Amino acid sequence: MSKNLVIVESLAKARTIGRYLGNQYRIAASVGHVRDLPASELGVDVTKRYKPHYVGMNGKEKVIRELKEMAESADRVLIATDPDREGEAIAWHLAELLKIDVASSCRISFNEITEPAVQNAVSRPRPIDMNLVNAQQARRILDRLVGYELSPLLWKKVKKGLSAGRVQSVATRLVVEREREIDAFKPEEYWLLTAWLHQAASDPLFRARYHGEIRENSLKKEKLSSQAETEAVIRDLDGRDFSVWQLKKNTRQRQPAAPFTTSTLQQEAARFLGFTARRTMSVAQQLYEGVELPDSGSVALVTYIRTDSVRVSDEAGQEARKHILSKFGDEYLPRTTRRFKNKNSAQDAHEAIRPAHFDLEPDSLKDQLSYDQFRLYRLIWDKFIASQMAAAVVDTVTADIAAGSHVFRAQGETIRFPGYLAQYGVQLVDQEAEKPADDEANGKEKLPELLEGETLLADKVVPEQKFTQPPPRYTEATLIKALEEKGIGRPSTFAPTVSTILDRFYVEKDGKHLLPTELGKTVTGLLEEHFANIVDITFTARMEATLDTVESGAEDWVGILDAFYPDFHKLIEQASTIDRVKIADKPTGEKCPECQEGDLVIKEGRFGKFIACSRYPDCRYTRNIENAVKGKCPLCGSGLVSRVSRKYKGSQFYTCDRQGSDPECGFISWDIPIEGRTCEVCGSYMVWKRYRGRTYPRCGSRECPSNAKKEKPAENENAEPDQDAPAAKATSPRVKKTTTKTARASTKKAAAKTKPAAAKKTTRKKASDA
Repeated sequence: MSKNLVIVESLAKARTIGRYLGNQYRIAASVGHVRDLPASELGVDVTKRYKPHYVGMNGKEKVIRELKEMAESADRVLIATDPDREGEAIAWHLAELLKIDVASSCRISFNEITEPAVQNAVSRPRPIDMNLVNAQQARRILDRLVGYELSPLLWKKVKKGLSAGRVQSVATRLVVEREREIDAFKPEEYWLLTAWLHQAASDPLFRARYHGEIRENSLKKEKLSSQAETEAVIRDLDGRDFSVWQLKKNTRQRQPAAPFTTSTLQQEAARFLGFTARRTMSVAQQLYEGVELPDSGSVALVTYIRTDSVRVSDEAGQEARKHILSKFGDEYLPRTTRRFKNKNSAQDAHEAIRPAHFDLEPDSLKDQLSYDQFRLYRLIWDKFIASQMAAAVVDTVTADIAAGSHVFRAQGETIRFPGYLAQYGVQLVDQEAEKPADDEANGKEKLPELLEGETLLADKVVPEQKFTQPPPRYTEATLIKALEEKGIGRPSTFAPTVSTILDRFYVEKDGKHLLPTELGKTVTGLLEEHFANIVDITFTARMEATLDTVESGAEDWVGILDAFYPDFHKLIEQASTIDRVKIADKPTGEKCPECQEGDLVIKEGRFGKFIACSRYPDCRYTRNIENAVKGKCPLCGSGLVSRVSRKYKGSQFYTCDRQGSDPECGFISWDIPIEGRTCEVCGSYMVWKRYRGRTYPRCGSRECPSNAKKEKPAENENAEPDQDAPAAKATSPRVKKTTTKTARASTKKAAAKTKPAAAKKTTRKKASDA
C-alpha cells in the first residue's frame, strides 16, 4: 500500500507527476476547488471580522469523501497544488477538510512539472503559507461583498441576471470610455505628398515623403493641412531638380524582449495566432499540466502559466545558451545570460513562462500535439530562446532630399546581423507601440546607395488626402495590455475578466474589436454616477496594490476590508431610491409584419441581440438577427445568412436567405458551404470545417462514408442549430458520439496509472462572483 498521498488539482497533472514518483506515492486529484462561499447566501459575517463561512462545493461530495478515505490510510499527505495564491488557498481548504495541521510540512510546490523539480519539492516540504492564503481570501471576500450587494441592485434598476465586480466593471468602463472618445472625435484634414524617385531611369523606384521646408539652412518640419497648400507645393516643384541634401547613416542594436508573462502570452497569441484569451489559457494549461506523448507518456512542456514575472532561473538560462550555441553558433550568444527586471520584488516568486524540457523542440513534437498545442508551444519556445540570444544589428539610413526649399524624407533599414530575429522573426508585442492611424512616418524600406549632393530623377509626385483617425477600439489583446499597465487585475484574472464582460453582453465583438453594448453603456453610467470607486481606475489599481501587501504580511486583510466595506454598504442603501434605468432599443426602420403597428427594434436578451416588436407584450413577434455572408446556398443557389444560436449561446450557424419566404429550401449548417465544390465520394456539397483551430474542407452530408473517419467533433457539433425558420432539410454533418460506456472505460484506464481521486476536468474558480 502507498504510504504517501500527493494531492494535486487535476487528473492531467496527476498523470504527469505520477511518472516521477515511485510506488510509495499515490497521486489524487481534487478537481480544482473543494470549498467556497455558499451560492445561496452572502457567506461572510461582516460583524465578526469578515469571517467567511465555507461549504463543500456542489458535485464534490464524492471527491471529498475519497480524499478523506485516502488521507486516513496514508502515513503522510503532501498537497501539491499550483504555486500561487489560488493554489495556496486550495491547499489550505484541503488541509482543513482533511484535518491536517497547516503549520506542519504538508505543502510542496514547483514552478515546472519535471522530474528534478517534483523530486526536489517532495524532499523539501513546507508549512502552508497563510499570508498567501489570506491574500486570496481577502480578494475572494471583497469580490463577494461587491458582487453580492451590487448585482441585486442592478437586477432591480436595470434588468435581471446582471453582475458587477471590482475588475470586470472597470474593464467594461475602459471599453465604454474608448467608445466615448471615438464618438467625440472630430477628424482633421491633412495631406501626404509622396515623390517616387530613382537614380537612373532603369533603376527601381523608391519613395520619399514631404517632410518640411529649408529655412536659413536648417530643416523645419511642416504639415500640409489642405488641398490648396499641397497644390502650391506641387506647382513649385515643377521644373526643379531633386537632390540628396543630407544623409544620415547609423547602426543600432535591437534587443530581444523578456520571455512571456501571462499577459504578454495572451497578447501575442491573440495577435499572431488569433486566439482569444480564454483559448490561450486553456491550451497553455494543457501544456503545463502534461500532454500525452506516445513515446514518453504524460509530459509537461512549459512552466507555470499564471505569472507576471520575467525572471529566468540560472539552470534555464544555461540550457537555453547550450541550445543556441549548438543550433546557431557562438556569435548568436550574448556574453552572459540575459536578466530581465521585474517591476517589483513580489514578482520574483515565479519565473517567466518558458519551456520545461529543452530537449523537446516544437518541430519534434508536431505530430504528437494538437494543432493549437503545437502553435502555442512553438510561440513560447521561440520567445524564450530568442530572449537569451544576441541583439540584432540594424543599419539605418535617413535621406533628406531637397527640391528647392521643399524637403522630402526617405528612410530605410537593413539587417546586418539577425541575432535573436533568427529565432523569433516577428515584431514583438512589448516592443511595438500603438501606431496612430494618421501616422505620417514612412514605411522603412531598403534604399539604394545614395551620396550627398547626388541628383535624382523624379518619376511622379502623388498627393493623398487623409484625415486623422480616432483612437482604435480595444481588442482582447490591447484590453489585457491596458488592464496590466493600469494595475487592474492580476495574471489569473485577465482571461476570465474578458470572458465575463463578453458573456454578460456588456461588450460584444465586431471582428476582433470590442464594442460596448447599450447594456454595457447603461450599467457603466449607473455605476459611475452612484458607485464611482467601483469603476474608478485609480482606486481599483490602488486596491490591487494594497491587497498585494497582504501576501508579504505587511497588511492585515481584515483591516483592508474594513476600510472599504462600511462606506460601500452605505452607498448600496442610498442607491435603493434611484429610478429604474431603461436600456434604449435600437430601431431597424422596419414595421412589424405581424401587428402592422409596432416598429421593429433590436433588443438584447440573455442569448444576445434579437429583433422584436416595440409593442411587446401586446405583440410578441421576434426573429433572429441575420447577417449576409459570402457564398451561395448549395441547395437552391440563393444567398446565405449567418445567425446566432439561442440554445448554444453565441454559436454561429448558416441558413439559406430564402427560408422566411421559401419553405422548400431548408438549408441549415454549423459550417459555411464551399461554393462550387462537391464531395468526390458522394457528390454532396462541401463545407469549411473548424476543429482545434484548424480549418479544412469536409463533406456536408452526415451519411457520407468520408465523414466516418474524421476527427472527433467539437462540442455541440452533433446538435441541430436552433432557429425560427422552418425545419431544416439539410443539416450539419454528424459523427457518432462516444458512448458513455466507452468514455467510462477510457477514464478508468487513465486513472489506473496514477490512482487519482477523481477524473473530471479541472476547474479553477474565477476571482470574482460575476
